[in-house]
Amino acid sequence: MALTSTAAPTVTTTATTPATTSAAAANGHSAPLRRNTTNRPPSTLQLLRDTLSQKGDTNQPTPPTPTPPSEAATAAPGFSTEQLAALSAPLDRANVRQREQGRGKVAYVEGWWALAEANRIFGFDGWQRQTIALRCVAQAERTIGRDRKSGWGVTYIARVRITITAGQRSLIREGSGAGHGIDADLGLAHESALKEAETDATKRALMTFGNPFGLALYDKQQRQVSPACSAASAPTRATAPAPAPAPASADADAPLNAPAITALQARIRALSPSRREAFTAAFRAAFAVPPAQSAIAGLITTRAHQRWIEGFLAEQPQA
Repeated sequence: MALTSTAAPTVTTTATTPATTSAAAANGHSAPLRRNTTNRPPSTLQLLRDTLSQKGDTNQPTPPTPTPPSEAATAAPGFSTEQLAALSAPLDRANVRQREQGRGKVAYVEGWWALAEANRIFGFDGWQRQTIALRCVAQAERTIGRDRKSGWGVTYIARVRITITAGQRSLIREGSGAGHGIDADLGLAHESALKEAETDATKRALMTFGNPFGLALYDKQQRQVSPACSAASAPTRATAPAPAPAPASADADAPLNAPAITALQARIRALSPSRREAFTAAFRAAFAVPPAQSAIAGLITTRAHQRWIEGFLAEQPQA
């Protein structure tokens, strides 16, 4: 009986090398593919990191989108419609005065009128005036009037600040002015000069707000002055014709009592020096006072004098 020996199969392990892979590819066999780690699904740790990152981005505040301001919010509060209309209106010719200056005439509005217009347009509690500078720049002795009396001449300069309340805003304007005082009494000369300087500076500050305060007069053609009457008929301060005497009546020569005479003399003394000179000249012409009569205070004795003086003062309002 023959015995057959079966040998165990021999397993040969062959390492795959690049050369072997190349040879296999050349023989038409495809090489085994390596697993690409980049194609792996994300791990649990990576998913957790991504989730936390997204939550952090959503927690950041989103900047607000700017909205254009409304027209009402951007509109600057200021003068009312009525105030703007009053400031833009032409200057009434009836409120314009003239005075001699140098070789010509100067048109102006009087100080009391400028203050009254400020109260009317801005309100009694809508504006303020502050004198921020006041200085005497000249003081000298001089002669006064036709009788050449000795007296004083004083000059002041002033700077005034005007503050206007316009809605929710405060508008500030400033102006400078000068004033001259002439009087036999030095104190009264100073008083007249400083008051005139403050008034002049106030008018120059208010003038910047429009025609009612005299801005229209800076135009030589005066195109913003209403033609209510001709410029020639506007009354002047120093050269205005004397008002016509009151019609004669039975009591024209009736004597005045002492209190009435004293009151008239006080009103005359309150006039500025230039206006007193104009008053004296007009009174002399109206009542034929001879040049030899140096003073006219003692001539005010009758009702005719009283009527004439009151008419003169009414047509010549004090600045």
